[in-house]
Amino acid sequence: MPGIRDRTGNVMPESNVTRAAIALVTLCIAAASLSHAAGPAPFIVPDEITMPSGPDGAAINLGKALVTETKKRLPHNVGNGLNCSSCHLGGGTVALAGPFVGLWGVFPEYRARGGAIDSLQERINDCFLRSMNGKPLAWDSAEMNAILMYIHWLSTGVPTGTSVTGRGMGSVDNTLKPNAAHGKLVYAEKCASCHGASGAGIANPAGGYVFPPVWGNASFNVGAGMARTYTAAAFIKQNMPLGQGNTLSDQDAIDVAEYVTHQPRPAFAAAKADYAKGPKPGDARN
Repeated sequence: MPGIRDRTGNVMPESNVTRAAIALVTLCIAAASLSHAAGPAPFIVPDEITMPSGPDGAAINLGKALVTETKKRLPHNVGNGLNCSSCHLGGGTVALAGPFVGLWGVFPEYRARGGAIDSLQERINDCFLRSMNGKPLAWDSAEMNAILMYIHWLSTGVPTGTSVTGRGMGSVDNTLKPNAAHGKLVYAEKCASCHGASGAGIANPAGGYVFPPVWGNASFNVGAGMARTYTAAAFIKQNMPLGQGNTLSDQDAIDVAEYVTHQPRPAFAAAKADYAKGPKPGDARN
């Protein structure tokens, strides 16, 4: 078997090979440690001019359209009036609004709700089943691959295994106790002008909604993450009223979330098995 050569082309002695291998492994471990110590990657949405041409670019553009016009383009998979972008604002490009930026490199990932490692495809289909009260996409479908391509492109430059600053929905003080009666008042003052007094949203005459429904049959079901008080409160705190994020107190956000999440909405039988391996959050609907 030919020996390993150094940069000058000479065969390295076995002892040097061993030392070189050890040095390489040590360097890799050190680099990984530095990456971990550095914390989350910065939140950077790639410029659209960086989008590739050809089949890759076409798939990315289709993925973006599916995320922003989900009900229109996937009517057999969406059982309510929502789009992915109803919760993942800006088509997944807004920090602390369920962004897709950086998601490509953090899946597969353990999720406590199912008590298992989820692939990115499973995570996407979980949203179709719960948030859109619909049916899953086929894993090998053009639509699933297009959404994956869109997330992959949005994650450009984010190291594999590294989350980004602004991932998820943010947080609120979950030691605060919700007051639905006060939340009803906050909703009337801050939310009803867009989402309607009855939570039915504002319909678009051309189809879909200008502002999405937040309860009723056209909204997310009880198994959705947004049906949990503190998850919804974090989203509301960071992003609502639209364009006025972080203007509500934690208490106001929690109160209005408690009011909204406990309004009538579609059932989801499979939610009874959520958190079977524990611990089950106190605000889980089933």
